[in-house]
Amino acid sequence: MTTLTKPGLRPANPNFSSGPCAKRPGWSAEALKGAALGRSHRAKIGKSKLEQAIELTREILKVPANYRIGIVPASDTGAVEMALWSLLGERGVDMVAWESFGSGWVTDVVKQLKLADVRKFEAGYGQLPDLTQVDFDRDVVFTWNGTTSGVRVPNGDFIPTNRKGLTICDATSAAFAQKLDFEKLDVVTFSWQKVLGGEGAHGMLILSPRAVERLETYKPAWPLPKIFRLTSGGKLIEGIFKGETINTPSMLCVEDYLDALLWAKSIGGLDALVARADANTAVFDRFVGKSSWLGHLAVDPATRSNTSVCLSFTDPDVAALDADGQAAFAKGLVSALDKEGVAYDIGSYRDAPPGLRIWCGATVETADLEALLPWLDWAFAAQKASLKAAA
Repeated sequence: MTTLTKPGLRPANPNFSSGPCAKRPGWSAEALKGAALGRSHRAKIGKSKLEQAIELTREILKVPANYRIGIVPASDTGAVEMALWSLLGERGVDMVAWESFGSGWVTDVVKQLKLADVRKFEAGYGQLPDLTQVDFDRDVVFTWNGTTSGVRVPNGDFIPTNRKGLTICDATSAAFAQKLDFEKLDVVTFSWQKVLGGEGAHGMLILSPRAVERLETYKPAWPLPKIFRLTSGGKLIEGIFKGETINTPSMLCVEDYLDALLWAKSIGGLDALVARADANTAVFDRFVGKSSWLGHLAVDPATRSNTSVCLSFTDPDVAALDADGQAAFAKGLVSALDKEGVAYDIGSYRDAPPGLRIWCGATVETADLEALLPWLDWAFAAQKASLKAAA
């Protein structure tokens, strides 16, 4: 077998996981020294930090002043589930999905909530469904950015401003890297461990005035566990949106989120974060444009994510393999990079087509992605040589 020469330059930070994602540049545990450890989150110091996290979130994401922002348990999943179980059922719902997490919300609504009037608009990995078929007089549930497919909605133009239903948007891989059109969104959810590289277990729930009105005028037919309850006596529990969380938050994680928010503010806020993610994605656009073995999973350039970049194999020999063969090839390639310490956790999501998924969010340095590219070619060549040798 021909000996393949390894590239000389290595990424300074090889963390390219799509969640939890890389910490912000320059991060160290020293950033957490001000954490209110051993203190109650209900004490003045704890509540003030939670309030600061909410207000910085509003400032950086440019959330309208009349929208509520709450910190909730169980990451983005918890935030989405709270919205689905608390808000749906008042009218018919259109479920829009084109990757695994969106499909998961479809399953919850159809098989768990068992709503009678549900329409599904689904597309395979790499494409968007026909959004013109969605009826916004009904409630609509969708992901803004498909984390496991690398496909996002390009903007909110498909959503009418004057609508009767609510729009419930899972924006966990979009918030802080893409500009969300809050005028078109009634519920927005995300988690700390994505674009800003915070620690896991905490989610954010953002509600429009229309969503609050629904909560206060509609009572679901099913019982709600305490952890999902957003109202009491028919009124919104305002404390949730002022730092009084439903269950005990980790003040260490809160401190880490504050550190990430303050870093984001220091570099120029949302515009700077979007620009960093766009620059990172451009690295792969150029690379894929010249590659003989790798392509974007997302078919339409207008819908390609600038965070969770999903790549598929276009090399004829690899593409000719069956699904198990392609999966084994991808596993070998990813393992080789892991062993070299140049890229961690970049395999495609378990339900997605075999390939690579590389996080390009704002906490990743462009120089590290540039350094990764020759290693991708090296790992592919090594796996291709092994494939031929085994034939």
